[in-house]
Amino acid sequence: MIGVNKVILVGNVGKTPDVVSFPSDGGVAVKKVSFPLATTESRKNRENEKVDITEWHNVVCWRGLADIAERILTKGSQVYIEGRLQSRSWEDKEGNKRHVTEVVADNLLLLSARQRSEDYAAKSNPLMDILNADTEPLGDLPF
Repeated sequence: MIGVNKVILVGNVGKTPDVVSFPSDGGVAVKKVSFPLATTESRKNRENEKVDITEWHNVVCWRGLADIAERILTKGSQVYIEGRLQSRSWEDKEGNKRHVTEVVADNLLLLSARQRSEDYAAKSNPLMDILNADTEPLGDLPF
């Protein structure tokens, strides 16, 4: 039987992402970025009042996606995440067995329109940089 482990979440980043780099055999460090993501669902209770229910998810990004997440995510950013669930367990310093389930992200898309426009305005336009650069004339071109 074939199994499917696919998660799609749209929510808000709960805090500035944590960044950790691990040394690797090739000399290039492997980067891991992790952050909490809040997803909120609205329902009506028995009294027909709207109630918001928030779930918190641990999201982990590795390597290139970690670089992107580190650059663009801040607390409150609204993001779309695609990934898979991964559970792991370990023993803490006091000898207690600990468990965690994480969403290992394969794809990340920033949805916060305001933040996207601020990021775009902050970036320079490469074409304008080339056109405005101080360059020496190339002289007579043969064509």
